[in-house]
Amino acid sequence: MKQIILGDNLEVLRGLPDKFAQLIIVDPPYGIGHSQKRTRIKSTAVESGKGDRIGFGGKDYISEKLDSSNIYYEDKSDNFEEFLIPRIEASLHCLTDDGSFFVFLDDRQDAYVRVAIDKMFGNRDHFIQTLVWNWDFGARSKTQWSRKHNSIHWFCMNRKNYVFNYDAMDRIPYMSGKGLVSEEKLKIGKTPTSCWFHTIIGTNSKERQDTGMYPSAKPIGIIDRLVKVHSNPNDIVLDYFAGSGTTGASAEKNGRGYCLIDSNPDAVKIMKARLPTAQCIGF
Repeated sequence: MKQIILGDNLEVLRGLPDKFAQLIIVDPPYGIGHSQKRTRIKSTAVESGKGDRIGFGGKDYISEKLDSSNIYYEDKSDNFEEFLIPRIEASLHCLTDDGSFFVFLDDRQDAYVRVAIDKMFGNRDHFIQTLVWNWDFGARSKTQWSRKHNSIHWFCMNRKNYVFNYDAMDRIPYMSGKGLVSEEKLKIGKTPTSCWFHTIIGTNSKERQDTGMYPSAKPIGIIDRLVKVHSNPNDIVLDYFAGSGTTGASAEKNGRGYCLIDSNPDAVKIMKARLPTAQCIGF
């Protein structure tokens, strides 16, 4: 299955088959009450002393602001839990008995949604753990600690039976110096913990420029980690706030199928361009 569906996810989810998806990844709009926008900047390397900023490696760059008038999405909801929880509930029939779902949240909605999902299930038996994704890119606040993380809550249908492919984890370098760990460990690296450091997608990055993706799109490296560890080859991954289609791109890259749902025609256009072999439904 490789599908992109245009429609209201609440209605679409109710009509999807039972138990077809091994993994659900949910990255909803956070309901913070305003549109999400980013300024796009194109940077060009120039001779030393002729730029307006210094970039990686001490090189000089000239920056040019690009048209960002259509790079935004509405992020509004009077009651975020009332909006999100029925959609999560409507999606559960799509999960296999050993399936998992992950929901990305920021600290303004994190605790409320975690508790609301437990109440939806009627107990805490489906919660496995919270992953914390943090980054260090972007502006710094002068009035509070700068927000540079998301929580990723992991739930499963059966906490005694779920997919967790330990050997599929990517490896990260040891911070310890030579002599503190063995040469073999230094060579292969270590497995990630529940705290993941991964930069966001820069405004001038190749990943963003090539796809025209949403400002809030998650880097494919984060989605790859979930897809590889929590599903198997040829499984189906479901994303019903699909946005720029990063979940589908990761699924295709890693030999999985996908079902992507979004109600925004502009998002669907981005996904169609990014995933040209997908079956398109509803437009």
